[in-house]
Amino acid sequence: MLPRHIGIILDGNRRFARELMKNPWEGHKIGLLKARDVLRWACNIGIRHVTAYTLSLENIKTRPKKELNYILKQLEQESKTILNDAKHIVHQMKVRVRFIGRTNELPEHLISLFKEVEERTSSYKKHFLNVAVAYGGQQEIIDAAKSIAKKVSRGEIIADDIDENVFIQNLYVPNQPMPDLILRTGGDHRLSNFMAFQSAYSELMFIDKKWPELTEKDFMDAIHEFEVRERRFGG
Repeated sequence: MLPRHIGIILDGNRRFARELMKNPWEGHKIGLLKARDVLRWACNIGIRHVTAYTLSLENIKTRPKKELNYILKQLEQESKTILNDAKHIVHQMKVRVRFIGRTNELPEHLISLFKEVEERTSSYKKHFLNVAVAYGGQQEIIDAAKSIAKKVSRGEIIADDIDENVFIQNLYVPNQPMPDLILRTGGDHRLSNFMAFQSAYSELMFIDKKWPELTEKDFMDAIHEFEVRERRFGG
């Protein structure tokens, strides 16, 4: 059975650029083009939900300013392309785009662009792409807890009614399946604060290749491996 939802950690852009004797941050532009390819591969085989981890909340605070500005510029340019190019993969495949994370910490003009993209693609129901930017899994849990606490204080729910389903409804994107598969490129074997709540029963796969090096065969091999795994869901 195909995964309904794949989470992807796009790792290895900077190392890839260094190997090409480029500035490390230039790898993010190459990685963005690869992301379009991977979205197409996923849509072509019928995967409906993809969450791409593009920029962590920690990265915003720790990356060199020049590199961070370059990454944000790529996100800006891609958003404008989605808004202006009817042939973009998002429109071809009818993909609804949502930006998840503490996006309020990003520049105002970028927040506005993200909202435009979300509105522009809001009618698409065939596929769904969550772009995790200024994102942290632990922070998402904290934000969900705050949202629930406010509802309790307003009398909308009572504390005894809080369960997993209530918590899920207060995550950044409610009403979507939990990720069946989380795929990470770049060689590291960790989740790096990605979907900390949602990944409880996800199958994990780690690929040594850097993100821009990923091929369609690599992607399909991961899907085939997922299909033959026996999922136990804690059993």
